[in-house]
Amino acid sequence: MPTPVLAAFTSLPPPAWAAIGAAIMAYFFVGLAVAAIVLVGKWKVFEKAGQPGWAAIVPIYNLVILFRISGQSGWWALSLLAGVVPILGALFFLVVLIRMVHRISVRFGHGAGFTCGLILLSFVFWPILGFGSSRYRGPAFSGEAGAVPPQL
Repeated sequence: MPTPVLAAFTSLPPPAWAAIGAAIMAYFFVGLAVAAIVLVGKWKVFEKAGQPGWAAIVPIYNLVILFRISGQSGWWALSLLAGVVPILGALFFLVVLIRMVHRISVRFGHGAGFTCGLILLSFVFWPILGFGSSRYRGPAFSGEAGAVPPQL
């Protein structure tokens, strides 16, 4: 005898299953489109920063390049391993990523509001950063210690 929960699922008519399948497929394709938009935006950001655009496609290597664009060592990508520690590791990695995205935002001449956009609405703000009029200004613009001013 099936359990009540299982019985509820097995008693669904075929059109309901078709609707559920269509909703799952729609969700998948919308997610795929959003990921493609973010990828194209990051590709252009990489090129603006003087890095190879194809690096946006390679999973771990794109984090290394993003850390370099933000003016940090590429070794910061190893902070990804902190996520294996249940709560504190994930929070640490989240803070490191937010800091990196803010530094990228500053290097392109934007502030904290644009950083929030890059984090919360990445499918809108990465293409704006990549295709917009923002220029990569490097470490001299961000006011970092030891930064050499650009030669005009």
